[in-house]
Amino acid sequence: MVAKILIIEDDKAVREMLCFTLKNNGFEIFEAEDSDSAFDTLKKKDINLILLDWMLPGKQGIEISRLLRSSSETKNTPIIMLTAKSDESDKVLGLESGADDYITKPFSPKELVARIKALLRRSAPQMDMEVVEYGNITLNPMTHKVKDGENNVELGPTEFKLLHFFMTHPERVYSRSHLLDLVWGRNIYVEERTVDVHILRLRKSFSSNSAKFIQTVRGAGYRFSE
Repeated sequence: MVAKILIIEDDKAVREMLCFTLKNNGFEIFEAEDSDSAFDTLKKKDINLILLDWMLPGKQGIEISRLLRSSSETKNTPIIMLTAKSDESDKVLGLESGADDYITKPFSPKELVARIKALLRRSAPQMDMEVVEYGNITLNPMTHKVKDGENNVELGPTEFKLLHFFMTHPERVYSRSHLLDLVWGRNIYVEERTVDVHILRLRKSFSSNSAKFIQTVRGAGYRFSE
C-alpha cells in the first residue's frame, strides 16, 4: 500500500522540496496551500498522514489541527507539524492541538522521512498478510488490492480494514461499538455513526451480488455472510 500524504504549506519552494523528497521515497503526494484547499482534498481522498505548516494564510496550523481532531473522518489521521517556532512552549502547544509529531525548520529531509515512516508504522493496525477469498471477493493485504470477480475494487484504508475484518470473521454479528474497537482500535474515540458511513461506502464499491454479503442485522449491528 502506498501511503497518501497531504502537504499543507503555503510556501511554494518548501512545498516543492517536500513533494520531491517524499515522491522519491515512494509516497503519493497531495498539496494544499491553505485550509480551504486542504479540507477539499480531505473530502475527496483517503489521506494517511498530514504534514501541516504552523504559519498559514487564513486559519493557522494550530486551528486546522484542532478542526482535524474534532472531525470523525480525520480524528485518527497522523499529523506532523512543521514550523520555525522552536520554543518548548510552542512545541507543547502544537502537540496539545492534536499533532502527533513536531519538526522545526530547517530540517533534514532524511529525518522527516524517518519520522513519517515511524508514525505510519505506529498508526497502522496489524493485519494478517495472507490472501483472503469469500464468494467472488478476493482481498490481498500485501498489495492492498481487492477484486470483485474479475473487476478491481478501489477502497480507502478504512474500508479496506473493515472488509478484511469481515472476511476473516464471517457469520457473526458485530455491533457498531465492537467494530469500532476491533477495526479502529480501543483507545480511539469515533462516533458509532462513522461505522454506518463506511459500511455504506463499502457496499457501493461492490456489485449487488457481492454487496449482499454485508448484512444489516436490525437492532444488533452487521454481519458478513452468504
